[in-house]
Amino acid sequence: MKIAIDAGHGYNTPGKRTPDGSMREWEFNNAVALLVKPLLEAYKGVTVKLTHDTTGKTDVPLKTRTDTANAWGADVLVSIHANAAGNGWSTAHGIETFVYTSIKAGTATYKLAENVNTAIVKTTGLANRGVKQGDLHMVRETHMPAILVECGFMSNKTEAALLKSADYRKKVAQAIVDGLAKTYGLTKGATEVANTNDSKPSAWAKESWTKATKAGVVDGARPQDGLTREEFTVILDRLGLLK
Repeated sequence: MKIAIDAGHGYNTPGKRTPDGSMREWEFNNAVALLVKPLLEAYKGVTVKLTHDTTGKTDVPLKTRTDTANAWGADVLVSIHANAAGNGWSTAHGIETFVYTSIKAGTATYKLAENVNTAIVKTTGLANRGVKQGDLHMVRETHMPAILVECGFMSNKTEAALLKSADYRKKVAQAIVDGLAKTYGLTKGATEVANTNDSKPSAWAKESWTKATKAGVVDGARPQDGLTREEFTVILDRLGLLK
């Protein structure tokens, strides 16, 4: 499964910071994205692509971000943000997650948003502002299910302090991963398999496995893992048996 993770904005993007200037939004967004990546890659069959500039020097254009995810063939995209209300400190607070305006309750994308939003609320204890619809580029121009998570208000003094906390960032990252895992039935194991003899084919299957890998029928990884139905259909397709 290909998962695109996007950290909103760049370090120097105007206005995207706490009212006192003590934290740039990018600092939170990027930190969480970098925590999410290895957590997701611990699941079987999951690869992750980051669509933003992890140095913060460039606020990668939104079109470039969605074009990257679309061209890569991502199965899902999560864009990570911190919220704000007004130009100074405010009382606005809580967690909310956006889907595109045409996404209705009960759809797969909406369910993903619900699962991620609920997981963040549960682990952080912050108020639940719910799943909302919005005409936002990151959820409008993507060709796959896409959500944009607002993980607390930079303009709220209490939540700003949390957003700057390493512990809070870890909690949010884990919650995002938990929501994705619940939605798509992801299972742990990629790391463990790589460290066992299961990473090599059995002697009786070695020759056939090598031929299948060279022919592109399999990717050469996890030779002793069980075969899911969807993996089986991909193999049939690669053999030209599906029309």
